[in-house]
Amino acid sequence: MFRWKLSVTAAVAAATLALSGCAASDSAPATDESVVLGQIIAPSSFDVSQAEWGNRALYYQAVYDTLLVTNADGSIDPYLASAYSYNEDNTVLTLTLRDDVKFTDGTAFNADVAVQNLERFKNGGGLAANDFASVESFEATDDYTVVITLSAPDPALTTYIGREAGLMASPAMFDAEDAATNPIGSGPYILDQKATVDGSSYVFTANPDYWNPEVQHYTEITMKVLSDPTAITNAIQAGEVNAAKLAGNKDNAQIEGAGWALNMNELDFMGLLLLDRAGTTNPALGDVKVRQAINYAVDREGLLEALQQGNGTATTQVFKESSPAYDPALDEMYPYDPAKAKKLLAEAGYADGLTISMPSTVVLDPTAFTIIAQQLADVGITAEYSDTAPENYIADMLAPKFPAAYMALEEQKDWQLIQFMLSPTAIFNPFKYADATSTALINEIQAGDEATQNAKAKELNKFVVEQAWFAPFFRVQVGYATDPATSVTVMPTNAVPSLYDIQPKK
Repeated sequence: MFRWKLSVTAAVAAATLALSGCAASDSAPATDESVVLGQIIAPSSFDVSQAEWGNRALYYQAVYDTLLVTNADGSIDPYLASAYSYNEDNTVLTLTLRDDVKFTDGTAFNADVAVQNLERFKNGGGLAANDFASVESFEATDDYTVVITLSAPDPALTTYIGREAGLMASPAMFDAEDAATNPIGSGPYILDQKATVDGSSYVFTANPDYWNPEVQHYTEITMKVLSDPTAITNAIQAGEVNAAKLAGNKDNAQIEGAGWALNMNELDFMGLLLLDRAGTTNPALGDVKVRQAINYAVDREGLLEALQQGNGTATTQVFKESSPAYDPALDEMYPYDPAKAKKLLAEAGYADGLTISMPSTVVLDPTAFTIIAQQLADVGITAEYSDTAPENYIADMLAPKFPAAYMALEEQKDWQLIQFMLSPTAIFNPFKYADATSTALINEIQAGDEATQNAKAKELNKFVVEQAWFAPFFRVQVGYATDPATSVTVMPTNAVPSLYDIQPKK
C-alpha cells in the first residue's frame, strides 16, 4: 500500500545524482519567452506559514523552493535538501541541505533557516499546519543537516515537505508586515509587485541568480485569475492566455476548436462533503440515515453527464481506484433511489423535510448548485446556499461555517488522504469528528506492516461509505488546456501541473 520506507531509500541515491549537475554554471539559462497562465483562484497569502497547495501551488513554486519535490510520475526527489533518509523505524527523517542557495535578499539558506521555516509552519495556524501533527521536533545538527523526529511514523511526511510544508522563505519575511504580499524566497522567479494587481494578475520575472536555471523555462510568467469558467473559455478563445486550468468540461469542444490541447487528468472526486457528522450545528446530519438518504437522492450518472459531459467515473468512494482500499462493490451501494431516500428521512424523523446550509461559488459552476438543489428538493431536503467569494470558499468551509458543502477534492495516496479528510485532525474534517471504529482503524493503518495497512484501509473505506461521511458523485477528468506553443505534463497528484513542467513547445 505505502511502500514508503523502501521508495524513499531507493530514491535518495538516484535523485542526488540527478541534482548534482544543477549548478548555474553548467545548466541552460532561462529562455527569452513569456507565458500567461490562467488560474481559477488567487493566492490567499504569500506567507508560507499560511500556504495551501492544490490550485494555488503555481504561485508558491514561482517564488519559493521546497525541501523535496514531487515529480509528474508521483515520485519524490531531493531539491533544497540534496539527500534524505529515515532511521530503521521511520520516526527520524534526516535531510542533508544544499550549501549553494541564497534567497533573493542575499540571505544564505542553511539548516537554521530551514528549521525556523518548519517550526513556523507547524505553529503558524495555517490550514495545512496539521501536516506536521506527528512531528515532535526539528533540529539543525550542523550547518546543512536537519533532523525531524516524529512521535509516530507518518508515511506522508516526505510528500508534505515536497509541497506547502516544505516551502522555504527568507527569515526577513517572518515578522514583516507585508509578508502576505511580498514573498522573499530562493525560487526561480521574483514577484514584480509594480506590475501585479492583487487578486487579478500576478507577474513574475526570472531570478537571475537561481541555483537551478534548467527549470526556468520563461523570463516572465503572468498568472491571470479567471474564477468564472466562462471567463476562462473566453480568454482562451481570445488568445489572452497560453495555458489554463479548466474548472469543468462544458466548454471542451470550443476549446479544442480553438486549436488548443486538453491535457486530461482524473485526480479529483466531486460531491458533497457531509462535514457535521456529529450534528453539532445541524442535528439531522448527525443521523446516518439522513446522510445515507442524501446519497440515494443524487443521480451520479446523470450529474456526471450534465456537469462533465461524461468525462469521469461515477463513484461513492473517496479512495482512488488504484488504492488497495478501493472496492468496486461499494460503488453499487447507493443507486439513485429517491423513494429510498424519502423512506430513510421519514425513519430519521424528517418526513416533513429538512434544511441544510451550504456555500456556493462561481468557480464550481453555478449549474452544479442548481441541479444538486433540485435533486435534494425532490426528496424533501432544502439546500440553503450562501454565495461565497472564490477566495473565501475553502476558508469558510473549514472555519467551519457550514455543515455540508459541494467540493472537488483530490484523491491522494491512502495515508495522505486519511490525514487530509478522515482523521480527527484532518484539514477537511473541520468539526473534528471521530468515532471509536474509524480511530482504531486509522491507528492500525499507521502502525501496521504493509499487509495490515492494506487490509485496514479497505475496512476503513467500507466503514466511511456505509456511514455516509460523504456523498461523492464522480471522479472527474478535467483538462489543463494549452495553446499550440505550450507543452505541459499533468500532475496526477495535484490539481495543477508543476510549474517546472510547463514550458515552450520545442
